[in-house]
Amino acid sequence: MEKQELIPHLFRTEFRKIASVLCRAFGIDHVETAEDITSETFLTALETWTYKGIPDNPTAWLYAVAKNKAKNYINRNHLFNDKIAKELNYEASRENDDIEIDLSEKNITDSQLQMLFAICHPSISAEAQIGLALRILCGFGIEEIADAFLTNKETINKRLFRAKEKLRVEKIKIEPIDIAFTPEVEIAKKLETVLATLYLLFSEGYYSESADTVLREDLCLEAMRLTYLLIENEQTKRPQANALLALMCFHASRFEARKNDIGEIIFYSDQDEKLWKQELIAKGIYFFKEASKGTVVSKYHVEAGIAYWHTIKADSDEKWKSILTLYDQLLKIEYSPVAALNRVVAFSKLYGNEKAIVEAKELNLANNHYYFTLLGELYKKIDINKAKMNFEKAFLLAKSRADKDMIQNKISRL
Repeated sequence: MEKQELIPHLFRTEFRKIASVLCRAFGIDHVETAEDITSETFLTALETWTYKGIPDNPTAWLYAVAKNKAKNYINRNHLFNDKIAKELNYEASRENDDIEIDLSEKNITDSQLQMLFAICHPSISAEAQIGLALRILCGFGIEEIADAFLTNKETINKRLFRAKEKLRVEKIKIEPIDIAFTPEVEIAKKLETVLATLYLLFSEGYYSESADTVLREDLCLEAMRLTYLLIENEQTKRPQANALLALMCFHASRFEARKNDIGEIIFYSDQDEKLWKQELIAKGIYFFKEASKGTVVSKYHVEAGIAYWHTIKADSDEKWKSILTLYDQLLKIEYSPVAALNRVVAFSKLYGNEKAIVEAKELNLANNHYYFTLLGELYKKIDINKAKMNFEKAFLLAKSRADKDMIQNKISRL
């Protein structure tokens, strides 16, 4: 692999590992320091490898340089503490005295898991949690994060800065999740927040309005990787985590079939089943079975069940009855307009479009373009004029260019 390709690849795979270990070693107060040292390591690689060539083991080289830079930082702090601070009668912290920079595979995994729980703290917003996860645990650059949120670098920098300050104020610790010392209620509460963040991270990729296909898929894969960390650890291997990973696998299996070459959404009924990844479906089934071990039934269980039925392309009453029942269950656990609209789709498969229109109108989601898009679809074979009227309302409410183009195509095809 050429240097031009190798360094970006290593940045994506190794930045998160080095940054997580350093964050864990230095503590939440020094997150920026950990990020800076990690960034400097890659800058050194770029400068050195340009003149001396790529080393035999680039990853080991990066780890060695990161360790040296971290130790130099610690020594500089000691110099301040031991000499300058004494002259100023300043009581400086000596927290870094016994820090060990351990970049073993086990410590990297433990550090990432502990960082995940630290940054998924309810004191900061869900958007900030996702942003920190993308930066520290996924190795995304600020510009990539800005693209994912359809905003600019300045906004992301401010959001991440405020989040880090909040974590400092709250004195959040990066520590192990240990059943022996942590009450079960506390573990369950922390895990609930982490799962919610990973669910949103996956959704940012799967339902993203960004035109960057690679970025969207990367977001999903990172969410899946972090969720897998949870089920690899005995302390966090819970039914909800397995259910969430099953849900992600089922959705990701249809990733390539959901959009055409120009970025337009392809509806489920029109998707090419040959593009579905059977390997991911099989993994989803495995994790779904693991999720059934226990008495907990979370929203992730129900959504995974719905996603599973969607991996079976053939229409049948059994399929749509099962999906409809699951949507009814999901809406009782947690209501959302998207779930309510999707329930109407399942209802129409069983009872026809006319009855489904009645169900849809009861939702009265007058400010939702998906609502009018659904009504347009349901009216297509009943009343062309009403179908067109609803599609036009949807077009006016749609915010993204992709959605507007999709709706315009529907109007053109009437």
